[in-house]
Amino acid sequence: MTTPATPSAPQSAGDDRKLVAVDASYLAPSFEDKLNIFWTKNGTAVLALCGLVAVGILANGAWGYLQAQKELEVQKAYAAATTSDQLKSFAAAHADHSLAGIAQLRLADEAYTAGKSADALAGYDKVVAILKTGPLVARAQLGRALAKVQAGKGTEAITDLRQLVSAAAQPKGARAEAAYHLTSLAAEAANAADVQKYSDQLMQLDPSGPWTQRALMLRASLPAAPAPAKADVPAGGVQITLPGK
Repeated sequence: MTTPATPSAPQSAGDDRKLVAVDASYLAPSFEDKLNIFWTKNGTAVLALCGLVAVGILANGAWGYLQAQKELEVQKAYAAATTSDQLKSFAAAHADHSLAGIAQLRLADEAYTAGKSADALAGYDKVVAILKTGPLVARAQLGRALAKVQAGKGTEAITDLRQLVSAAAQPKGARAEAAYHLTSLAAEAANAADVQKYSDQLMQLDPSGPWTQRALMLRASLPAAPAPAKADVPAGGVQITLPGK
């Protein structure tokens, strides 16, 4: 008996296309395709974010411009203040600005020159409160001490001047001037020992400065401080009380 031939696999009717193997790399999306997909999904959000960043940059620039204009206006107002009343008005209108501190310093100096020690003291205190630190604060502290001298508060003035001289963080010029005024006050009191002490401090602080030269002139105009008395002590170190002494 003859074995029948194995029948061939049936073919789909009406489909005679050939199947071709496709390379896997052909199916992977390119960078451009990925970018298009991302932009399609997130384009609106990206544009909104860019808009917010642009608005922030513009707002920051506008704020900086407004601040610069405001600062320029304050500077112009200060430059226009040439009288005491105008300086007072400026300081009141811009109480928190550093230029208000400078205006108060000018007013305090005017009061001191006019012999108005109370107004000078109040003005110098305002300068310190506004500026807080810096060379002009040392200048105000020096003026306040001199205003106390003018007001008859010499002991307080000497204390303030000593503190200023010993403040290493303060400008050397202010410290040197404070040391000179201490020397001057000692000279007025004919206290040759203090004149020598303060002028020595001044020489250490600023040996060739103008305040040192003036202090040395004051020192030269006074008699030398008397040397401390020595007890009658013999060479052996035992003090002998003489008769009648």
